[in-house]
Amino acid sequence: MEKPIVIVGSLNMDFVVQVDKLPQPGQTVPGRGFQMIPGGKGANQACAVGKLGGLGRMVGRVGADVFGETLKASLSSAGVDTGRVLATDGESTGVALIFVEKGGQNMIVVAAGANGRVTPADIEKAADCFEKGGYLLMQLETPMETVKAAAALGRSRGMTTILDPAPARPLDAALLRNIDTLTPNETEALVLLGRPPSAVLLEEARGLAAALLELGPRSVILKMGDKGAWLSDSKESRHHPARKVEAVDATAAGDVFNGALAVALAEGRSLGDAIAFANCAASISVTRLGAQASVPTRSEVDTALGR
Repeated sequence: MEKPIVIVGSLNMDFVVQVDKLPQPGQTVPGRGFQMIPGGKGANQACAVGKLGGLGRMVGRVGADVFGETLKASLSSAGVDTGRVLATDGESTGVALIFVEKGGQNMIVVAAGANGRVTPADIEKAADCFEKGGYLLMQLETPMETVKAAAALGRSRGMTTILDPAPARPLDAALLRNIDTLTPNETEALVLLGRPPSAVLLEEARGLAAALLELGPRSVILKMGDKGAWLSDSKESRHHPARKVEAVDATAAGDVFNGALAVALAEGRSLGDAIAFANCAASISVTRLGAQASVPTRSEVDTALGR
């Protein structure tokens, strides 16, 4: 029986503009190639789960507006169950304003809208999809008490809990003790540890991941972009290199990684094999513009892996 993957998180409509150089404060720069693309960290991960062949179930909120309907339709077309995505009267669907620079770097501003109205009560209403042996994907674009409620319910039901601690913020031990796999990028890892922002060298990854393990999760996957990922748990600590590609837009690459990771784990792969699958999916996504528009299909990932 296929193991379900529950995604608790945000759904946003992304407004994307390409620029030659990201603007500085007070600066106006010319843009081009405007697109309106379904996004939001939670929905991006759900889309990746669906397109890669997983049994995805999305839990979240949208506004009672056209953007909300478009976001639900996008996930449904990817094969994701959206029956637990609630329309919220009096609140708009979340939006993200994204500027993408040549080379793939981006600048993002998010207005949470209905995502800020996802409550622990919503988690309880969706409890029927929290099944033993399943997988739970979470991020931090919904209220913290809701993330904590989802992690606690998932743990109590015997699910494998995976937290993408983004956007970056400090987290308390009570939440981290309910996390099986923590998947920060370099910036998020430094924030979790209370350290100043800086570039992280590959040779520093082992120590950084070890320090994150001490916060409470059972395993840590440090996502390092084109440097790949570093896995640390009670059994091993090692580097998983990334595929070399020419990046166009890094938006949602981390979300694609997490969705792909959950799909591979739900299929019974080891954590190491799941990371290789996730690295490949993410590497394909950065060669395309947009969030859900960049998510590869299962056949694309299998082909890239030589399967």
